[in-house]
Amino acid sequence: MKLLKGITLTMSLLLVVPALMIAQDNWNEKPDVVDIAISSEAHTTLVAAVKAADLVSTLKSDGPFTVFAPTNAAFDALPEGTVTTLLKPENKDQLTAILTYHVVPGKLDAAAVLEAIKAGNGMATVKTVQGGELTAYTKDGNVYLKDENGNEAMVTAVDLEGSNGVVHVINAVVTPK
Repeated sequence: MKLLKGITLTMSLLLVVPALMIAQDNWNEKPDVVDIAISSEAHTTLVAAVKAADLVSTLKSDGPFTVFAPTNAAFDALPEGTVTTLLKPENKDQLTAILTYHVVPGKLDAAAVLEAIKAGNGMATVKTVQGGELTAYTKDGNVYLKDENGNEAMVTAVDLEGSNGVVHVINAVVTPK
């Protein structure tokens, strides 16, 4: 009977220890850009929109990506009913266009953005995954983005490092033409 208990304990350890090692490896992994948004109470609307547009797997891929992440307050500032309308399945293409307009291929940390603004004599234009352009510039010591419609968003937090890119928080939703 003791031998059977010893074998059972050994078999249990052989199964549990590798599982714990895998879990520990996952604890050491850096979150990706989607995980960063999911972990933020200020980005629940963005997360819902990314899910509705079926962009989760894309934004969890290798990247690298630079994501300019609007807060819930930024979405709330849109005209009444806009978010509800965009989240409807029949508006998925429009939602996808808006969300991918907030993503730039490559990893542009704050230092790279400021360097590009300096090199561009006060302005830097970046091409988005959607295909449009955002213009970055500084005003009153802050970095702003201007969309193709002339709307501005201020960058309020920078360099949230992910395993597949970087997230910068913005206070407005920018939209393509």
